[in-house]
Amino acid sequence: MHEFLVEITTTVPEGTPAEEVDRRRAAEAVRARELAATGHLARLWRPVGELRSIGVWRAADEDELHEKVLGTLPLRPWMTVTVTALESHPNDPARS
Repeated sequence: MHEFLVEITTTVPEGTPAEEVDRRRAAEAVRARELAATGHLARLWRPVGELRSIGVWRAADEDELHEKVLGTLPLRPWMTVTVTALESHPNDPARS
């Protein structure tokens, strides 16, 4: 699998009932655990003081990432996503 740096900002549409937001957030947590278990979600961070996420995600290619990984997130319709394909750096300490 290839690795991708994914930045996600979720904006709940104005007027969305709190119950719908809570339902989707709960389902999102379940789906994230499933994607982590299958190796698609490697790491996930939230910058201090910000309402966005930055993560390392894995997929066969960018199409699979969008369609079969990120596209399965319950909050996806409310997300703005930026994807950067990653490759190993020759000076990466993890390579040694």
